[in-house]
Amino acid sequence: MESYLNENFDVKSKHSSEEALEQWRKVCGFVKNPKRRFRFTANLSKRYEAAAMRRTNQEKLRIAVLVSKAAFQFISGVQPSDYIVPEEVKAAGFQLCADELGSIVEGHEVKKLKFHGGVDGIAEKLSTSTTNGLTSDTGLLNKRQDIYGINKFAEAEAKGFWVFVWEALQDMTLMILGVCAFASLIVGIAMEGWPKGAHDGLGIVASILLVVFVTATSDYRQSLQFKDLDKEKKKITIQVTRNACRQKMSIYDLLPGDIVHLNIGDQVPADGLFVSGFSVLIDESSLTGESEPVMVYAENPFMLSGSKLQDGSCKMIVTTVGMRTQWGKLMATLSEGGDDETPLQVKLNGVATIIGKVGLFFAIVTFAVLMQGLFVSKLQEGTIWSWSGDEALKMLEFFAVAVTIVVVAVPEGLPLAVTLSLAFAMKKMMNDKALVRHLAACETMGSATSICSDKTGTLTTNHMTVVKSCICMGVKEVGNSNKASFCSEIPESAVKLLLQSIFTNTGGEIVINKDGKREILGTPTETALLEFGLSLGGDSQAERQASKLVKVEPFNSTKKRMGVVLELPEGGLRAHTKGASEIVLAGCDKVINSNGEVVPLNEESINHLNATINQFANEALRTLCLAYMELENGFSPDNAIPVSGYTCIGIVGIKDPVRPGVKESVATCRSAGITVRMVTGDNINTAKAIARECGILTDDGIAIEGPDFRDKTQEEMLALIPKIQVMARSSPMDKHTLVKQLRTTFDEVVAVTGDGTNDAPALHEADIGLAMGISGTEVAKESADVIILDDNFSTIVTVAKWGRSVYINIQKFVQFQLTVNIVALIVNFSSACLTGSAPLTAVQLLWVNMIMDTLGALALATEPPTDELMKRSPVGKKGNFISNVMWRNILGQSFYQFMVIWYLQAKGKAMFNLDGPDSDLILNTLIFNSFVFCQVFNEISSRNMEEINVIKGILDNYVFAVVLSCTAIFQVIIIEFLGTFWSTTPLTCPQWFLSVFIGFLGMPIAAALKMISV
Repeated sequence: MESYLNENFDVKSKHSSEEALEQWRKVCGFVKNPKRRFRFTANLSKRYEAAAMRRTNQEKLRIAVLVSKAAFQFISGVQPSDYIVPEEVKAAGFQLCADELGSIVEGHEVKKLKFHGGVDGIAEKLSTSTTNGLTSDTGLLNKRQDIYGINKFAEAEAKGFWVFVWEALQDMTLMILGVCAFASLIVGIAMEGWPKGAHDGLGIVASILLVVFVTATSDYRQSLQFKDLDKEKKKITIQVTRNACRQKMSIYDLLPGDIVHLNIGDQVPADGLFVSGFSVLIDESSLTGESEPVMVYAENPFMLSGSKLQDGSCKMIVTTVGMRTQWGKLMATLSEGGDDETPLQVKLNGVATIIGKVGLFFAIVTFAVLMQGLFVSKLQEGTIWSWSGDEALKMLEFFAVAVTIVVVAVPEGLPLAVTLSLAFAMKKMMNDKALVRHLAACETMGSATSICSDKTGTLTTNHMTVVKSCICMGVKEVGNSNKASFCSEIPESAVKLLLQSIFTNTGGEIVINKDGKREILGTPTETALLEFGLSLGGDSQAERQASKLVKVEPFNSTKKRMGVVLELPEGGLRAHTKGASEIVLAGCDKVINSNGEVVPLNEESINHLNATINQFANEALRTLCLAYMELENGFSPDNAIPVSGYTCIGIVGIKDPVRPGVKESVATCRSAGITVRMVTGDNINTAKAIARECGILTDDGIAIEGPDFRDKTQEEMLALIPKIQVMARSSPMDKHTLVKQLRTTFDEVVAVTGDGTNDAPALHEADIGLAMGISGTEVAKESADVIILDDNFSTIVTVAKWGRSVYINIQKFVQFQLTVNIVALIVNFSSACLTGSAPLTAVQLLWVNMIMDTLGALALATEPPTDELMKRSPVGKKGNFISNVMWRNILGQSFYQFMVIWYLQAKGKAMFNLDGPDSDLILNTLIFNSFVFCQVFNEISSRNMEEINVIKGILDNYVFAVVLSCTAIFQVIIIEFLGTFWSTTPLTCPQWFLSVFIGFLGMPIAAALKMISV
């Protein structure tokens, strides 16, 4: 079975080819209810539609760019446009309609933009200000919304409960049984009159309705869970200026005229025009498929929704929102395309297909055998040409039994149990601060063998403060108590330079928020430096206004530095740089000494500064070097900022404490067979100090720097990678290489954390990409499979635990369902062959089907994880889903159940002294009751496939307890009160005791089976 599944039902957890997704659908063959079975699979036709839309966008934009380039040459002769402002737009107080705005940006219409007065003219016509943004007057915002629309794309309406009822009724076998019930009603009423003749037909109808409503309720609850998760996925905020205040706002609340602040890694939330900024590179590949990034500046200000900032930062005015943008239309189509199906869903579709074919074969043979028995008896009686109503009813009953064998044998619930378990786990993980973006990640995480984690913010708290510094060659502690003395010990000229460097060479910003309080925006590192500057008495606004920014090169993890060029008030240009200490220090040839004088950087000074960097790093501090240089007046903003010739201002040590609980989480991973590696851009000594504190770096582990790692040959890497526990000063490509080697060469299942734009390749390459919810950029989140909402390493361990729980829960359910399948098939088939009748009727089999399918999935697929899960080795890539342990339990339990039922059928009458006209009915009721209680107790035994104690923690899962109780109570009602419809009769106390005891006996037998090692 496993080889057949691997050949035909094998898809990857990520980036499966369309061919693989098409292939398993074709192999599926016999499907009872395609609407339900394929509900949570990708809609490939919608995906092809989205791909076609991308190609059209690509062509449109290519033409638009060519036209706009040509237009630049003739821009001086702009003719007045024949544009007329619609009356309703004028009445609302605007001078541009939504269509005109949309055509300017989407069509890159340079002429139209020039005619409307450029970006400032557009702002004026939209009644907004490029400095203060929109006003927050609700009435005005509503008017704006009425004219220009909202920033949301059209989505398919959520399905109501009755839609799920209708879909559950689409089951082919239930339809056939419905027809059988209708025929049975007609024949029965004609033969025996109302109501006696209607009992069999009404019994089947009642069973069908019960199955349909229980199935629909389960599916509806599942859809509500996914709806809640979708809401969470859409919580994307962006920095906006409104009422002259910077504030965070949901991208779905944006309106044309809003002023949006974008930084490296942000996604452009709506179509708009560039207002101001530096070094802006836009990646439009998600919209157009074009991989070449586009430069955005004053002459090419067009920014399209859905594109991403690859570099730089800027301010943008929103012009077009929602479904008026190409991105809105594309997203509406893509959302209908759905998520890729998960490997387990596909594998279990394969299992359902195999068993379905076997079941169909058995059903046909059972029907043939039963019909043959009827024909033989008719031949013997010589009445082959005369048929009574009773015999017609008997034939209908035989057909209904055959169809019901198919109902029981085709485990449609298997793939849906995966979705149920994943939906349950995803909802619970939301409460544990992990947002799963792709279903497959949930189950893949359970197989993870390696985690490559960032340091900053994941292993540490990300609350940074400057605690030590080395300014003018003097090392000083920075504490709240000694701020005044700190400044008095440093020459005034050096303090001035230091403050200029802190407040101008920064990606952060100090703003006044809505409450009128000062707020520092930016990364924790920038925030720590700005707080340090403020504590020294610096004035951010004054420093920024004193000099003019000529050029900005934002920080990125490849260069590990950022720089600015300033035009000084007294004339002349000055460059400031800051970044990784050893990299910036290597570009310095001068230093400010203790007297505030600039002196050449000699060997002694270099040794002193390097020793300081190492001292800070060994104390687990992040170190940054700040430097400046005077530039020649010939410097052009088009030139890159120099990387050498700087004067070192000083080095700061920033403390970022290790998160509480990380050490324990790393130890948990180790006991679970998961290797944790730290991959960071920090100094190697800082990384080693933190890694030791977390328990990641052990005595036999290796810490290596990125540049050393990338210089290794393939043979050296093979020997080195298993021992690597820390990689410092790593570039994004080092991270990508490490992940790729672990996945391909070492066949590991790798989880990777990332927060920056440059982490996207590694997140994409990994089996599970984990993006940080707080510090992560939109680009990183877009590439990730799971978003860690609290940026905490302990949450990653929780995700691994839930992943294992999902995998094992589904194994438990499969074990339980296959046992019922095998027993029900063999009992009815063998009985039909040997006695000419089936002990379990169609209605009874429908009830059994519901116990094992919908209710079984609810009970077993929603078991919460236990700490025991993290004490076993991960499954990895090589494990068989249906393991030897499962086969042992399935075959052992099936054999016991079959033997007991067969014995009851053969010797039951003698055991209970049954005779008379009702003896067959009582015996069949006993068999049905024993069979159901075998499943009830087998469900309890299935809670743990290897441990003997299956009662432990049974009440922790209230769903399990409720399902089990309801099954038992309803079974009593069926036997005692609904016998007319279910073909049963009330049982005596000894008969009840024996039925329940036979079921209970399955538990010690299951315990004995677990002692057999396989």
